[in-house]
Amino acid sequence: MRYRLFGPSGIRVSEICLGTMSFGDVWGFGADEKESHRIVDAFAEEGGNFIDTANKYHEGQTEEILGRYIATDRDHWVIGSKYTLAIRSDDPNAAGNSRKNLRQSVEGSLRRLGTDYLDILWVHAWDHTCAVEEVMRALDDLVHAGTTLAVGFSDGPAWVVAQANAVASVRGWTGFSGLQFPCSLIDRTAAPEVMTFADSERLPFLAWAPTGGGY
Repeated sequence: MRYRLFGPSGIRVSEICLGTMSFGDVWGFGADEKESHRIVDAFAEEGGNFIDTANKYHEGQTEEILGRYIATDRDHWVIGSKYTLAIRSDDPNAAGNSRKNLRQSVEGSLRRLGTDYLDILWVHAWDHTCAVEEVMRALDDLVHAGTTLAVGFSDGPAWVVAQANAVASVRGWTGFSGLQFPCSLIDRTAAPEVMTFADSERLPFLAWAPTGGGY
């Protein structure tokens, strides 16, 4: 396994990142806890240390399964989780990029993962509602509090990242250290714009669903 720097954060991550959206069965598909842990075992044996999850995956079950696995050696792992997608159907503030949703989402993720910090917190999607300044200031507060060590951006326009990092640089706030988008032989949506932007800014690019969901 080769290792790379996660952008300006300086965190060293395995070149292959293990996605965990299939850990759990609340959505009617996926692996049970024993099988999920077996998958992480195989990943670790090959030198992998970088795991991607999200508070939304299987309505939190995925983070609980992962949390029980990493409990014995938390600091060895580079754990990235996400916020933005709805976590409660009866609460209009339990979704989006707002500081309010950020706070409750991250607190929930930490509790389920059984840890007091994330290595990377990803903005799961861009809601086109919150001001860039509001989001970046809220994320910077989490970094300064030690709640997350770095922040990343997933599934949104490259211009948002450009604007956000420019604002962060001017204000002395933490900028996005990496990007995450779907990319495979059947989905090249990110290729023309996002990958070119990531390359020009020397930001790591994580391709999710690299096999096109099995196609």
